[in-house]
Amino acid sequence: MTTLITAQSLSLETNHGSLFHDLSLTLHAGDRIGLLGHNGCGKSTLLGLLSGSAEPAAGTIHIARACRLQHVEQHLPDGLAGLTVRGVLAQAAPGSPWRVDTLLDELGLAATAAQAVDTLSGGQHTRLLLGRALLHEPNVLLLDEPSNHLDLPSLLWLERFLAGWRGAFVLVSHDARLLDNATDKSWILRDRRLYHFDLPCGAARAALAEQDGAAAARHAAEQKEIDRLAASSKRLAIWGRTYDNEDLARKAKTMQRRVDRLKEEQSFVTQGAPWKLALRGRALAADALLALDDVPVSPAPGMAPLFHAPHGVIRAGERVALLGANGAGKSSLLRLCWAAYRQQADVPGLRLHPVADIGYYDQGLRQLAGDATLADALYPFAPEGARSDIVFRQALVKAGFPYARHGQQVDTLSGGERARLLFLGLSLASHYLLMLDEPTNHLDIDGKLELAEALKAFEGGCLLVSHDRELIERCCNRYWVVHEGRLEQWQDAADAFARLGAAPSATAAAPVAAVARAPATDADSLLERLCELEALLAEDLARKPRHQKPASQQRWREEMAALARALGL
Repeated sequence: MTTLITAQSLSLETNHGSLFHDLSLTLHAGDRIGLLGHNGCGKSTLLGLLSGSAEPAAGTIHIARACRLQHVEQHLPDGLAGLTVRGVLAQAAPGSPWRVDTLLDELGLAATAAQAVDTLSGGQHTRLLLGRALLHEPNVLLLDEPSNHLDLPSLLWLERFLAGWRGAFVLVSHDARLLDNATDKSWILRDRRLYHFDLPCGAARAALAEQDGAAAARHAAEQKEIDRLAASSKRLAIWGRTYDNEDLARKAKTMQRRVDRLKEEQSFVTQGAPWKLALRGRALAADALLALDDVPVSPAPGMAPLFHAPHGVIRAGERVALLGANGAGKSSLLRLCWAAYRQQADVPGLRLHPVADIGYYDQGLRQLAGDATLADALYPFAPEGARSDIVFRQALVKAGFPYARHGQQVDTLSGGERARLLFLGLSLASHYLLMLDEPTNHLDIDGKLELAEALKAFEGGCLLVSHDRELIERCCNRYWVVHEGRLEQWQDAADAFARLGAAPSATAAAPVAAVARAPATDADSLLERLCELEALLAEDLARKPRHQKPASQQRWREEMAALARALGL
C-alpha cells in the first residue's frame, strides 16, 4: 500500500495552551478517513500542518513524491472574493476552458458561472471549492468541514461525491451520518492525542468509549495500589523515626520511589466533556401551542411569499422537523412566529397559545448582545425571580466558562462558545414551546447527541429547523417539508430525505468524482471501473445476508448508475 503522508511526533503550542503533543499518523493511497474531535481541539490546524500552510513546533511531516494534495478550506479564501465562479475555476486550469465548462455542468454551477463568488450560498461555495481542487487532479483531498451550513439536498450531493471519489481523503465534519456513509477509518483528536481506528465514525466512537471504560477501570485499580503503598511507606517512615531504625526508613524511601514510578505510569483517563446540555420544558394541555392556517411566509414584510403554510399544528410532546432546501423560507417562518410572540402582533392565520412561554434559538446568534459580558448576556433569558449574579456565575462555571472569563465580551467568543452560551440562556427558563433554527451549526458530535437527548426528554413542543439527519431521526416524531412552494406534512423521515435528495440541486455528484478519476475522454477507464463495481456488488450479494454491506452496496449502485450515464449506456 502506497504511503502518501507520514507525520512523526508533532507538537504545537498556541496562546491558549498546547493543541497536540507527540502526535503521529500515516495516510495511504485510497484511505477514506474521518477526522473527529471537539470544537477547538485543533482539527483545522492539523489539516493546515499536513497541507504545509502551517508549521509544527516540533516533529516532522513527510509528503511522498507521488502525493498530489489539495486542501479544501472551510471558508472561501480572501483572494477569490472578487472573482466570478468561472474565473475561480479558470484560475485553477488556465488554458483549459473545456474542462471548466464540463466541471461547471457537473457541479450544477453552470447557471451561476458569471456570478460573483461572494454571492453564492454555502452549498455552492462547497461545490466551487471542490471543483477548484479537482482541476489540479489530486489524489489526496483534505476537506475542512465541507458539510457546514449545507442544506439537505447539498449534503446528500456531497455524500454521493465522496462515495464516488477514488483518491484518499481526510474529512473533518461533525455530521456523524456523513462520516459513517463516506469513511471507513477514523482519527479522533482528543486530550492533545490522536486515536486511530480502522472503523467509521459511529463504530470508532463506540470503540473509544470502550477504551475509556477499560482505562478508567485500570486507573482505579492502579490508584488503589498506589494508596496502599503510600500508606505503607508512611507507616514505615513513622516507625523508622520512632524507633530510630535506619532499615525501616530505607524501606520507606524505596516504597515511596515505587509509588512515584506508579504515578508516572498510571493509565491516562480522559477529562471528558465540560458541560451537559439540559432543556427544561412544561407540557400544556391544549389543542395547539402553535397553529398555522393559510399563512404566507415571506423573507421580509412587503416581499413576495416564499411558500404558503395551509395547515399545521404543534402540541405538547410533538417535536416537528421543518425541512427543505436553503432559501426555501424555513428560518423566515420561525422569525415570523417569534416576532408575533415577542410583539404580541396579530398575524392572519397564525395562532400562538396565549399563556405559552416560548424559547427561540436564532442561528445567527443575534440574541446575545455582542458588547455584553457573559453574565450580562444571560440576563434577558432568566425568569424574573432567578436574575442574580450568583445564579449566572454558577451556571457559567458549570457550562465550562471559568470565573476569570465572566467579564469577557460576547463578541470575543468563538462560534461554538456563543452557541453554548445561547443554549445556557435557554436552559435557565422552562418553556412550553421551543423554536430552534439550525442549532447544530456550531455543535460538535457530542453536542449534537446531547441536544438530541435533551429534546427527546423535553416535555413541551418543539419546531426544529435542521439538516442534520442523525438529530432529526433521533428526536423528531413529525416532519414538515417546504416543497414546491407549500408546507407539506410527511410522516416518515426517510421519505422526506429521499424526496429532498432527488431535488435538482442534489444531482450529478458521481460524474464529478469521475473527473477526479480520469479525463472525461478516457471511456476505457470508466468502463473498467464499472466492471469492477459490478464484480464487487455481485461478490457481496453472494454472501450470507448478515455478512453483506448494505451501505457499500448502495454506494456502488449509485456510482454504477453515474458511470452508465457518463458512458451513455
